[in-house]
Amino acid sequence: MSLPVSRQVLGLVGWLLLAFSTAAVGGFASASAGTFYAELVRPAWAPPGWLFGPVWSLLYALMGVSAWLVWKRHGFSAARSALMLFVVQLIVNALWSWIFFVWHRGGFAFAEILLLWVLIFATVRAFWPHSRTAAALLLPYLVWVTFAAALNIAVWRLNPVLLG
Repeated sequence: MSLPVSRQVLGLVGWLLLAFSTAAVGGFASASAGTFYAELVRPAWAPPGWLFGPVWSLLYALMGVSAWLVWKRHGFSAARSALMLFVVQLIVNALWSWIFFVWHRGGFAFAEILLLWVLIFATVRAFWPHSRTAAALLLPYLVWVTFAAALNIAVWRLNPVLLG
């Protein structure tokens, strides 16, 4: 599908805005996460709190570009199921911060992050036939969420009172 450059640029901006809107929703929930995270007993391999912002910023940029590549190549109607799966995983992504940082539900957050992992994996598979590059751009996200799931369960187990 050949799109005018101006439409491609608008599409890229739109997909990046969608991805970073997810970041904003999660960021709003984790506004006081630094203080809460510092209070938690964490495993020795837990990263410092300041690292999460830069890593997630890069991952959201990669997510937006990934969806844009699929959209640019096939359009929304031809790649509807893949792009809708992408949107669903964004919603689940944003929800995790609320569950963990606002509602302090470590076990539920772990179950939710496992669902997120499955949705990311499904999105990678759904993007693959449309654009291998788009699918590959989601792999760092999948790896980070794998690490985040391990950290989630470790922190939950070390803080059963704080993360009921």
